[in-house]
Amino acid sequence: MKIICVARNYAAHARELNNDLPQQPVLFLKPDTALKRKNLPFFLPDFSSNIHYETELVFRICKTGKNIEERFAMRYVDQVTVGIDFTARDLQEQQKRLGLPWEIAKAFDGSACIGDWRPLKQLGNTGSLNFHLTLNDRIVQRGTAADMIFPVSRLIAYASRFFLLLEGDLLFTGTPEGVGSVQPNDVLRGYLNEEPVLECRVK
Repeated sequence: MKIICVARNYAAHARELNNDLPQQPVLFLKPDTALKRKNLPFFLPDFSSNIHYETELVFRICKTGKNIEERFAMRYVDQVTVGIDFTARDLQEQQKRLGLPWEIAKAFDGSACIGDWRPLKQLGNTGSLNFHLTLNDRIVQRGTAADMIFPVSRLIAYASRFFLLLEGDLLFTGTPEGVGSVQPNDVLRGYLNEEPVLECRVK
């Protein structure tokens, strides 16, 4: 299982981090060890002093695919949830300044948190999916699939040019504006179409 992630897929988030809008999807990978075990808290790592939450729609790949045409792409996902791409922002900024890869800031152990899955066929049009995140019961991020620069079908087709998609792979589709830092004892809750699907405690 691999975790395919998309950066800068919401214009407002790209602007809040002073990034240019991409002409093609910007992809990076997390290993399977990045997936946080469901019943464990998120433990703040000792190599960063500025861990940020980034809330995203996450889709589950349901069958093998390579060089998928965009018009057929949604046949390759069957479930969706809300996830958090935890990011060591200080490490990321350091690596970017040096022109170096920033996987150490994104792909560390436990950095991918996902909620409970919901079948896509029960949710209707993928483009109408909305989600939000609360931090200690205060809404800090809100987004909708309709605001993505590149829709899910485009992301699947594009990623399948480079990576063989396998059943069980995860696709994190990018975060809207409002990212911020977490502290010990914070409680994060993610909602899909106003339904709570994710809870993550920070230690």
